[in-house]
Amino acid sequence: MPPAVETRLLRQFIAVAEELNFHRAAERLHMAQPPLSQAIRKLEDTLGLSLFERSNRSVALTPAGTAFLGSARRVLAQLDEGIREAQAVAAGQAGRLAISFVGTAHDLLPAALRRFRAEYPGIELVLREATTGEQLAAITAGEVDIGLMRQPGIMIAQLASEILLREPILAALPDDHPLAGQETVPLAALADSDFIGTPRQLGIGFHDQIIGLCRLAGFSPRIVQEARQMQTVASLVASGLGVALIPGSLALMPRAGVAFRPIAIEAPPQITHLELIAAWDATRLSLARDNFLAVLRQASSDTLSVSN
Repeated sequence: MPPAVETRLLRQFIAVAEELNFHRAAERLHMAQPPLSQAIRKLEDTLGLSLFERSNRSVALTPAGTAFLGSARRVLAQLDEGIREAQAVAAGQAGRLAISFVGTAHDLLPAALRRFRAEYPGIELVLREATTGEQLAAITAGEVDIGLMRQPGIMIAQLASEILLREPILAALPDDHPLAGQETVPLAALADSDFIGTPRQLGIGFHDQIIGLCRLAGFSPRIVQEARQMQTVASLVASGLGVALIPGSLALMPRAGVAFRPIAIEAPPQITHLELIAAWDATRLSLARDNFLAVLRQASSDTLSVSN
């Protein structure tokens, strides 16, 4: 193993090597000359070689000292850079932030990302589209720092969450459906329709809310096909395979063959609307994540202002 050398000794060696005078080097380091001479002797003893040629009139680097000077400068430069990088990460100005999101978060996420990149250009962003269930697993495993998802139904104890947006549940109908021409679709009128849904294990809260809403309308939906992503659900509706109840934000992306319509049912808003939430592991500290959450809050506020 190479000998361990204190960074203090490296800085003292560099000062002497650049000044080639112990007195001037000591003044530069704000210390007395005898302790500096002792420090250089200690460094030479540790390395087992002579770094300076000394005489009563002059001080000069040995060939070994010249070689070591370059190495010492590089070591301290790397150390200083490492300290600056660590300080930037600790301040939330640098590092890596992994963000997961459901596909229907597209109305909020782009605005938040633009603002965050402008305010924190030193943060590397890693984006992952995933279902709510997949996001919960990834956040718990430490693979994702913050996720944008639907209410999961049951929240894992170590996770914190915050509601960002509430949006209405809409009916997605094939454009040739008998009810597609109506401005509003009574939910009970879809009782005999084939439904397209999402697997419950990938989003328990969303799935159970849709089932509960249909039961409130007096029927249990006959789900004939399931898809992992809401965009795929809309594509299956466009193919004429059935109808679906979807987040209102999906209607912001017009799709050929699909008619998006408000539903009519007497029910409180917490049942007829879906929540988009941010979730994160409260046991892990991350200033970059906290900064992104603040940006999400502002983007959410702006989105609500525009929609109103």
